[in-house]
Amino acid sequence: MTDQPPPTVLTVPPEDAGKRIDAWLAEALGTLSRSRVKTLIEEKRLRRDGILVTAPADPAKAGATYTLDIPPPTPARPQPQDIPFAILFEDKDLIVLDKPAGLVVHPAPGNLDGTLVNALLAHCGPGFTGIGAEKRPGIVHRLDKDTSGVMVVAKTQLANDALTAAFAARDLDRAYLALCWGLPAATGEIEGDIGRDKRDRKRMAVVGHGGKYALTRYRTVKAFGTAASLLECRLATGRTHQIRVHLTHIGHPLVGDPVYLRRIPAQAKLLREPTKGLLLDFPRQALHAARLGFKHPRSGAVISFETPVPPDMQAILDELAAIA
Repeated sequence: MTDQPPPTVLTVPPEDAGKRIDAWLAEALGTLSRSRVKTLIEEKRLRRDGILVTAPADPAKAGATYTLDIPPPTPARPQPQDIPFAILFEDKDLIVLDKPAGLVVHPAPGNLDGTLVNALLAHCGPGFTGIGAEKRPGIVHRLDKDTSGVMVVAKTQLANDALTAAFAARDLDRAYLALCWGLPAATGEIEGDIGRDKRDRKRMAVVGHGGKYALTRYRTVKAFGTAASLLECRLATGRTHQIRVHLTHIGHPLVGDPVYLRRIPAQAKLLREPTKGLLLDFPRQALHAARLGFKHPRSGAVISFETPVPPDMQAILDELAAIA
């Protein structure tokens, strides 16, 4: 990580009193644009005589001392970081790993480091940086931050190209385990174009127009009365949050989903404590990439990997099984 520089301290001269504070700071610094200063103020990085300033349009006050916390520049490329991860298989072409919940796959705004890519750079060494995209080397598919399970990463350009093509064509065996609220039909297909939710741009939704076609197939592995069900889901397409969006769309959102589960499900009333509390308090979507099989990009041999659900999700399944 880059060291945090000391804050910048400036005092307003009498002749500059009354100017917009973002404009005055940009002019006084000479190294940041007004829009950048405005963003820093909105991020609560500016204080006037120790008091937080949150409005970029506030007038500068003569004689006042302004302290601006300017974060260090973000490296153009992700940097290696010693972050452990569980390796299921590795050769010169690829790595298959069991991604834990909570680990972001690649750097993005809000998660500039501490990601799987940073861990891979440290594990694989300098040659890994040239594989695929510059800021997400080797990443041929991804799992959401709080989704656990099997992932494959390319270590050579040959593997990157072959695996990218396989994921695009869905020429692989891929299954998820999803714990949802309620009792859907024993098997089914969920179709519905997925796009940005017009009411909340941070969410995806099944939309009538402007989305991308999506198809999820599922079967029920185990039903826990009518309160909850463990499903095996297979993706015929690969859209953002596809399983989470589709199951929400049919009225069976994932247990613990922080984005798509907006209210206490009616099925929760069917459970007694402490089971009810365990499900309602689960801090992430109960989704696990359980199986991944594909043709090895060099040998052509079919290889397959499976991992059990992680302990936090297994604890809920055990609790449900005890009362089912």
